[in-house]
Amino acid sequence: MDVSELTALAAFADTTPRGIAADLARLVNSGDLEAGVRLPTVRELAATLGVSPATISQAWQALARAGLIESRGRAGSFVRRDAAAGPAVRMRGMAAPDDPVRLDLSRGTPDPMLLPPLGPALSRVSARADVGSYQAEPVLPALAAVLRDSWPSETEAIVVVDGALDAISRTLEQVVRFGDRVVVEHPGFPPFLDLLDLLGAEAVPVAIDEHGMSPDGLAAALRRRPSAILLQPRAQNPTGASMTPSRAAALAGAIRSAVDEHGLDLVVVEDDHSGLISTEGDVTLGTHLPDRVVHVRSFSKSHGPDLRIAAVGGPRDLVGRIMARRMLGPGWTSRMLQSLLLDLLTDGAAIDAVAEARRAYYTRQRALGDALRARGVPVMHADGINLWMPVVSERSTLVQLAAAGIRVAGGTPFLAAANGSPVPGAAERAQPGEFVRVTVGAVRGDAVAVASALAVAGHHLAAGGY
Repeated sequence: MDVSELTALAAFADTTPRGIAADLARLVNSGDLEAGVRLPTVRELAATLGVSPATISQAWQALARAGLIESRGRAGSFVRRDAAAGPAVRMRGMAAPDDPVRLDLSRGTPDPMLLPPLGPALSRVSARADVGSYQAEPVLPALAAVLRDSWPSETEAIVVVDGALDAISRTLEQVVRFGDRVVVEHPGFPPFLDLLDLLGAEAVPVAIDEHGMSPDGLAAALRRRPSAILLQPRAQNPTGASMTPSRAAALAGAIRSAVDEHGLDLVVVEDDHSGLISTEGDVTLGTHLPDRVVHVRSFSKSHGPDLRIAAVGGPRDLVGRIMARRMLGPGWTSRMLQSLLLDLLTDGAAIDAVAEARRAYYTRQRALGDALRARGVPVMHADGINLWMPVVSERSTLVQLAAAGIRVAGGTPFLAAANGSPVPGAAERAQPGEFVRVTVGAVRGDAVAVASALAVAGHHLAAGGY
């Protein structure tokens, strides 16, 4: 397609990168720009619109991050053939096949056998849950009180939404604009990167070690003037890293220095998705930066993914904006589900069940991690239900494990720096460049045998080794 054909389809009244990208996105989504169509060159369109080539490049980059177009080097930029499938390319890359395997360690979900039973709680709450009002408080006062009592730091407001990803999405929508930069962990959680693509934001990846994000790496990333920092304080997905209080203080110190020196206005968004099954202590940067931290606590890993509840705590103004926007959509999280969570958080038997799950996951992590290290696999000590395993070849490892009846998740979707290098730090670990994620929480049986299979497939151990 030449420039005249494209400008006949789109008025391009707004010639900012955001406006150009929005016009092109509408054409792709409507089908006026069909899959496989070659777009004009950056210089051609820039000359026609009277803007700089950098403006068109930024628009093209936003469309590429959103999964709508792709660059083929010297051949040019083209509308993606799978653009209609949506932009969440990393989430799609995480999806496990439907074919059965002997041992599925790919999903990152809790062991159903370790979740507290819902029957007793359902029988207790069904008679008293308030399900007939549009005007009642969005958060049950009793649940809000329980959450506040267990929150890791003082916070001005606490609300509940429909899971951690809902909380992260709604928070980012309030603080991130098109073209903004957001600091993320490398490796990190793939849906976070997809969300940033949807917002037209640029991910600035920072390397992590067994205690989380590198302070040196964060300090370097802050020089790029991000609007937000997105991190997981405990049981980081995929590595299982957990911050210590001293690491949290160091990260907060780096942020405070950057704010004082450069006048940054940024928000820290923390995803404590595994909180109640983590064996590490509760930790948050909110202890040091209460006016800049939004802390999210999910109950999916501890009480079940389908419960769909996460709590959000942070500055009153920001949390208020999140809820005001939410009231124009779903409005509130089901008060029946809130009543169910309240019961599970206060019932002795349910509390004991979660504590037992925490012990079981710790035992499974230690058993598999120790067995892997004994076989020469350099995995770090991990918290929660996942483990990040370096391999010689990701593809070969997946194939060999599948042949053995074992499925793990490929590491590529988790790599924030797939198209660029992470900001390094003094604590960055020297590891091979390819990985798989193993959901250790699903290993109920012989950890030694599983470790041997993983080590062989990852080319850390000769076949037949034990």
